[in-house]
Amino acid sequence: MAGPHRVAVLALDGVVAFELAIPSRIMGSAADPSGGGPLYEVSTCTLDGGPVATSADFRVSVDHGPELLEESDTVIVPAAHQRGEWFSEGRLPEPLAAALARVRPGTRMVSICTGAFVLAAAGLLDGRPATTHWHHTDRFRALFPKVLLDPDVLFTDDGDVLTSGGVAAGVDLCLHIVRRDHGSSVANQVSRRCIVPPWRDGGQSQYVELPVPPPNGGGTEPPGTAAARAWALARLHEPLGLRELSAQAGMSVRTFTRRFRDEVGTSPGQWLVLQRAERARQLLETTDMTVDQVARESGFGTAASLRAHLHTVLGVAPTAYRRTFRAGRS
Repeated sequence: MAGPHRVAVLALDGVVAFELAIPSRIMGSAADPSGGGPLYEVSTCTLDGGPVATSADFRVSVDHGPELLEESDTVIVPAAHQRGEWFSEGRLPEPLAAALARVRPGTRMVSICTGAFVLAAAGLLDGRPATTHWHHTDRFRALFPKVLLDPDVLFTDDGDVLTSGGVAAGVDLCLHIVRRDHGSSVANQVSRRCIVPPWRDGGQSQYVELPVPPPNGGGTEPPGTAAARAWALARLHEPLGLRELSAQAGMSVRTFTRRFRDEVGTSPGQWLVLQRAERARQLLETTDMTVDQVARESGFGTAASLRAHLHTVLGVAPTAYRRTFRAGRS
């Protein structure tokens, strides 16, 4: 039986301490549901095997040098505040280029935040979708015009190359990798263990600097939309419209729509599609329901509607999704 999937995290000088720990904390928490053993073996390396400074007031010592990259199935590059030529000039310094040259063909490459600059400087993102921290969008586009940059999303998945947006979006990406490799059930177990949401709605655009609305004139915050969202999640299989949702929140449709976008970062309709798609994913992975039954239970109504929405959200058809994830779990 094959051992755990081997993950190498490459810590560059000035590595952001929080992002360095994300792969180990998220992927390292994934356990085989049948036997409880670890599904990933996460190790950290540096360019020379020596300690490196972090973005905090401490250094980290590691047990591995760049040779670890030769043995890994996935290589993850988190952001570093000590930015080199890859950030300022769009090219790799020789030690970093030599280290990445050790990576075996077919290895999955992943970046967190501005780690995307490293993958782009290595030529791994040309002609492919990618993202990075929204604050560095202009610099990234100027240095790497061939990359299909989307600064609004939390992460991108192009098969063997994945990138995340800023900082905590690395959590979303690592959970997505666990979900892609082993299904929603394992990923949800990880999210519960780490006390993070299994899926975040919206993208980075909801975190771009915007003025914070002042408190209501009476000094108390206006009511939110959380209760209406919870009510809707229990009724995804039913027809749900703006009038029903706004009534649950005790607001007019206009006020509810505005508050919803402020809180969630997307419209109520788009949010409902994402929640129904997530429900459909779970049913496709964990039940033997037909596509028609999944469509009804997830609120899409018809198989044609399910196929159209799932393709928009996930890029695959229901049967292809079920085949991929059931094969991944087995």
